[in-house]
Amino acid sequence: MGIPFEDGNFSLFVRGFLGTIELSALSALFALLLGVVLAAFRVSPVPVLRTFGTTWVTVFRNTPLTLMFFAVTFVLPRLDVHISSFTAAVAALSIYTGSFVCEVLRSGINTVPLGQAEAARSLGMGFGQTLGLVVLPQAARAVIAPMGSVFIALPRNSAVAGAFNVFELFSVQKTLTEKGYDIIALFFWLALAYLVISFSVGAVFSALERRTAVVR
Repeated sequence: MGIPFEDGNFSLFVRGFLGTIELSALSALFALLLGVVLAAFRVSPVPVLRTFGTTWVTVFRNTPLTLMFFAVTFVLPRLDVHISSFTAAVAALSIYTGSFVCEVLRSGINTVPLGQAEAARSLGMGFGQTLGLVVLPQAARAVIAPMGSVFIALPRNSAVAGAFNVFELFSVQKTLTEKGYDIIALFFWLALAYLVISFSVGAVFSALERRTAVVR
């Protein structure tokens, strides 16, 4: 099943492929950072922080991703906040994915025996030290597989950005379809490109899981 790569279409496809990778990688980084902060809030001894973390996760986990894109694309300019379409896409994907990262991390934190935190506190460690040095390293090992599922879904979710003036794989499909090329062939190659990205992300997390596995 072929796709017409003449007239610069191949370079267009490659640009879209790299655009999806860049968008997904940046969103994954910020989502991970946001998820760690939110998870810390959710298990914090400070009630205000716990409430903030719970509210944030509840709102954004249940908000459709397309609505998030509408918010950052059309609402922020009304608030006199002007950012590029790419930055807006990164923000929408990071906020949306970060809430899922938070819940995965929180589930991992809950698997760490309470005695670990109590032992750390008995040694004079504060909440931040206990979480960062004792709890999170153990929780991270337990959540590699579910975290992988979250980040495997991220490149597919990034396709929404193509409808908001961000150049990535899905926007390449729109461009080439408007030129009259076979839509079945286009979708075949787009699906193949997304599979390559997803399998690559999955391979990374599988390697991490094997590396951190406890021999029994």
